[in-house]
Amino acid sequence: MSLYARLPAARTQFIYEKSISWFPGHMMAGLREMRDQMRTVDLVIETRDARIPLSSINKQFEQIVKGKHRVVVYNKADLAPISIQTPVREALAKRSHHKVLFTNTNVNKSVRQILDVARELSASDPIRYPELSIMVIGMPNVGKSSLINALRRTGINRGKAANTGAKPGVTRTLSSRIRVLESPPIYLVDTPGVMIPYIPDPIVALKVALTGGIKDNIADEGVLADYLLYRLNRFADIDYCSILGISQPTDDINEFLQMLGRKIGALRQGGEIDTDKAIQFFLRAFRQGKFGQLCLDDLAPHAVDEFFKRSMEEAPLSKNQAQKAKRAAQRQRSLEKAQKRGSRSH
Repeated sequence: MSLYARLPAARTQFIYEKSISWFPGHMMAGLREMRDQMRTVDLVIETRDARIPLSSINKQFEQIVKGKHRVVVYNKADLAPISIQTPVREALAKRSHHKVLFTNTNVNKSVRQILDVARELSASDPIRYPELSIMVIGMPNVGKSSLINALRRTGINRGKAANTGAKPGVTRTLSSRIRVLESPPIYLVDTPGVMIPYIPDPIVALKVALTGGIKDNIADEGVLADYLLYRLNRFADIDYCSILGISQPTDDINEFLQMLGRKIGALRQGGEIDTDKAIQFFLRAFRQGKFGQLCLDDLAPHAVDEFFKRSMEEAPLSKNQAQKAKRAAQRQRSLEKAQKRGSRSH
């Protein structure tokens, strides 16, 4: 009997209506730099998170990379069920012609798939591509920098070249070119993770935050823990009680945190449970794959169709976002005018 079957009063849906927005200035600057450098790029690797194959799509990239050779790479594939790969490929094949790969940066054979694609492109026209320039893009914390380091390790047996971290926002500017293969010469450019300025569906935002794409303090760690508990109860074959060492399943986040806090010894003075520490432990366990291979997105054909219809349409900016975008555009126009004046004076 599944855990969920033992919880007859458990929630059948998660109600959450608060929008989560996280689009700091370095992301807007990063988008601008991507556009500026795109003319020098031969191949784009768009990195997504295999645990949220739909929710980690950033529609902002579509116009930036239009007309470029592109590979969609679902990273962290070791944390997602292998059964998602066929429906994801089929869903994307209906909407684009891009090659889709699933990677685990800890496995050289997995990473080598990307180098093979780059080699094929170079071999298709050696005169046009005497060397290949690749830009790696994606939302925050999908593993772009880890992927670059893995490509460098696999391609030329060299060490770490890009900074990595468990929290989003480690890479804040475009990197210099990083060599990952000698023959043919292949170089990569790392970019800042760029969030969608406004995610219209609050549950999609929770999924992105739960997998580490939005800073926890912005998303509200308590809500993330509650959503994770709800999802674990919905997965029929995950015995989180045995994994965490707690006595029984529950759909009440407060009761759950009390049990987990006692188990891990998260206590304040006087013996009170430190729920903040329990929450952090719970979220970290999920992100480290302690609950097995999970996919948070619904990949049933009707659900995929609904996602693309709802989430890939143009979402209206909030008033504050619109004002920020207007100011940024004005600054960019002023900069371009100053540069033109400077070039005429020489």
